[in-house]
Amino acid sequence: MTLQTQTATTSDEPSRARLDRQMLVILDFGSQYSELIARRIRETEVYSEVLSYRTTAEQLRQLNPQGIILSGGPNSVYDERAPHCDPEIWNLGVPVLGVCYGMQLMVQQLGGQVERAERAEYGKASLNIDDPTDLLTNVEDGSTMWMSHGDSVTQMPPGFEVLAHTNNTPSAAIADHTRKYYGVQFHPEVVHSKGGQALIRNFVYHICDCQPTWTTEAFIEEAVREVRARVGDRRVLLALSGGVDSSTLAFLLNKAIGDKLTCMFIDQGFMRKGEPERLVKLFEEQFHINVSYVNARERFLEQVKGVTDPEVKRKRIGHEFIQVFEEESRRLGPFDYLAQGTLYPDVIESADTNVDPKTGERVAVKIKSHHNVGGLPKDLRFKLVEPLRKLFKDEVRKLGRSLGLPEEIVRRHPFPGPGLAIRILGEVTAEKLDILRDADYIVRQEIRHRGMYHDFWQAFAVLLPVRSVGVMGDQRTYAYPIVLRFVSSEDGMTADWSRTPYDLLEAISNRIVNEVKGVNRVVYDVTSKPPGTIEWE
Repeated sequence: MTLQTQTATTSDEPSRARLDRQMLVILDFGSQYSELIARRIRETEVYSEVLSYRTTAEQLRQLNPQGIILSGGPNSVYDERAPHCDPEIWNLGVPVLGVCYGMQLMVQQLGGQVERAERAEYGKASLNIDDPTDLLTNVEDGSTMWMSHGDSVTQMPPGFEVLAHTNNTPSAAIADHTRKYYGVQFHPEVVHSKGGQALIRNFVYHICDCQPTWTTEAFIEEAVREVRARVGDRRVLLALSGGVDSSTLAFLLNKAIGDKLTCMFIDQGFMRKGEPERLVKLFEEQFHINVSYVNARERFLEQVKGVTDPEVKRKRIGHEFIQVFEEESRRLGPFDYLAQGTLYPDVIESADTNVDPKTGERVAVKIKSHHNVGGLPKDLRFKLVEPLRKLFKDEVRKLGRSLGLPEEIVRRHPFPGPGLAIRILGEVTAEKLDILRDADYIVRQEIRHRGMYHDFWQAFAVLLPVRSVGVMGDQRTYAYPIVLRFVSSEDGMTADWSRTPYDLLEAISNRIVNEVKGVNRVVYDVTSKPPGTIEWE
C-alpha cells in the first residue's frame, strides 16, 4: 500500500494490532521523522506503528513485531535526562535498526561509547560503503545521505563492525550480523538520502523477513469485517465535508453497512463556487449514498459579522458548527455511532481520546473530519467508528481510488475547514464571499484547463481587507486586491512557493480584473513555509 514531518507525541500504550499481521514497530524518541519512517516502511507494503520509547519489552512481545526501529531524537544519549528504551528489548530476539539517536542508544546500551564529535555533521554527506551486503545491498557507494548529529560513536559494542563511513563519521553504519542489530548515523527515511529506501527495504524484507501483505485490498476486507461486527444493525452518522478523508470514509462505510449510514453535509456558506451542489448531487444521484443537506449559510454569516480577529473567527465558526450538528443529529437520529475520518497522524499526535468508564468505548469529543475546530458537547455522546485511523493521507487517497471515489475528490487540493472565511482577511461579508468565490473559480478553471491542477499542492485566491486605486477605461477605480497563493509541498508541513509560468499568471490576472466586480489588482505570494504559513489566517 503506497503511502506528512513534525515531532510526534506518541502514546505510552501500543494500539491493539492484529496479531496475525506482520508489522514493524518504530519507538519514537522525539524525532521529527518518526512518522516518516512509518510511512517509508508502509511503502514496502508492510504494516508499521509508531509507539512511545516508554513501550515495554513485554508490551512489544505481545505485539510480536518482526522488527523494531529506534528513531532519531534531539537529545544526547549521555545526557542525564535522555530518553532510554527498556533494556529488555535486546532480549526479544528480533532485528533492531537504530537511526541516528537510535543508533547511539543501541551502542551505549550494548556496551559501546558515544561522545561529542569533534566536528558535527549536518546536511548532505557522501556515504563510503565498506560492506555492501545485508543492510546496504543495492545502496550505491558514494550515495548522498542526510546527516544531522553532533555526537559520534567512539567505541563499538562487542560483536559490531563498521558497514560504512563518511569523511567526518568513521561509523556511519554499523552491524552485529549475528544478532541482527543495525545502526545508521544518517536518516534513510528522508528524500535527501539517495538509496535510503533501498536500505529500508533491505531491513524490512531481507533482515526482518517480512512479506508485502499491507495492501489496499487486504485493508478493505479487514475494515469492512470489523465495521460490520462493531455496528451490527445500528445507525451511523458521518459529518461529510467533501474532502478526501470524509468522502473515502463514506464510501467504505456504505460498502460495509449500506443504508445504516447517514451523511450530514452542513453548508456553512464558506465553500467554493458550485461545490455544495456538486457534492450532494454526486453522492445522492451517482453514488446512491444518503446525504442530509443542511443550509446554514445565514447562521454562519451572522456569527462572523463584524469579526476581524482570525482566532475569534475560527472559534465562532466551530461553535456554530457544533450547534447545527447537535440540532440536526437529534432531528435525524437517534444514532448509536459517529464515524470520524481520524487518520494515523491524528492517533500519534492527539491526546483527545476519552473513554467511557462503564463500557470502555471511545466517545466523541471532536468533529475532526469536517473542520478541526471544536468539540461536541459532552452530553451528546456517540460511540466512535474510525476505520481510517491506521492510515496515512496518501494511503487514504489510494483507498479512495480502490473504492471508486472520483479523481476530482481523491486529488482535491487541501481546503481549510472554515473555508473561504479564513481566506478573506478581516470581516467576512456576503459581498466579499461572492468576490472571492468568483476569483477562486477562475484560478481553478485556468489551472485545470492547462492540465496543471496536480502540479500544485494548493492553488487559491485570498482577498485582502484593503483597497487600491486603479484605472479601467477612463474611470478611476478603488477596489480590492486579490492575492494568488500557489505552493508546492509533499505533506503540507513545509512548503515552497511555486514557480508558476508567467503566461498562466497573466491569464488569471487578466480574467480576474475583467470578470470579477470589485477587484482591480492581482498580486502573487512568494513566501515559503516557514516563515509564512500556507493559509493567510
